Amino acid sequence: MLEFEFMRRTLLAGAALAIALPLIGIVMVNRRTSMVGDALSHVSLAGVAAGLIVGIDPIIGAVVSCVVAALLIEEVRAKMPQLGDMAVAVTMSAGLGLAVILADLAPGGNSFESYLFGSISAVTTADLLASVSASALVIIVSAICYGSLMNIAVDTALARIAGVRIRAVNAVFTVLTALVVGLACKVVGALLVVSLIVLPVACALVFCRSYKACCIAAPVLGLIYTMAGLTFSYHLDVRPGGSIVMAAVLGILIAWILRAIRGRASQAAPQAEREPVSQAERTA
Repeated sequence: MLEFEFMRRTLLAGAALAIALPLIGIVMVNRRTSMVGDALSHVSLAGVAAGLIVGIDPIIGAVVSCVVAALLIEEVRAKMPQLGDMAVAVTMSAGLGLAVILADLAPGGNSFESYLFGSISAVTTADLLASVSASALVIIVSAICYGSLMNIAVDTALARIAGVRIRAVNAVFTVLTALVVGLACKVVGALLVVSLIVLPVACALVFCRSYKACCIAAPVLGLIYTMAGLTFSYHLDVRPGGSIVMAAVLGILIAWILRAIRGRASQAAPQAEREPVSQAERTA
């Protein structure tokens, strides 16, 4: 598998995105805005189709459309919090509807379809460099703004009291989210990218007891799921996005099973300790 250059590019780009997306997902899941990622992924399809029509790199169209949509959603959420969910739903519907229309006008149906579910052979050197750069930027911003992002994720009011510049941090976080979602179209697929935002975080929350632990575990899990999914995709000749998602779903199931087993074991241990005492009392 590694003897092919396109697979080396795909694995490296996938690894970079597998670290960046869960780091973004930690904040989105905790502040209950996971559907924003879903909306952006649908909007990215309109950007892909527009890029194919105009004749530019579809990833550029996806990134630009995601950034514009993300800033609009964030502006509505900031000025009218009660309409935040509606703004996400409207944006997702508009993006998907526009994508369907533009897809019929875009040349090369196969090219557009590869952005729906991902393609292991479509990643170029430019895509790899962009993915690695975006991932590095997400890691740096997550480290520098760790306290601010944690406060925003836990409680916006608490963040305001702590002196966090909420609008500035939200703007940076929103742009980074849009950038990474747009870049993930080729590897993960636009329709499945939100899964890599949410599923590693959901699995990490099963065991992690702190925000810091989740920030470490989620990217590691995302990396494992992505590498496993891309490997399955290569050997079984299936779409990489679906393989990555199913690897993540399997990981969550295993995590829940292990947690259930550990919970039963912890309940059985005190009972086993009490039984000899009660037996001794009965003998006496």
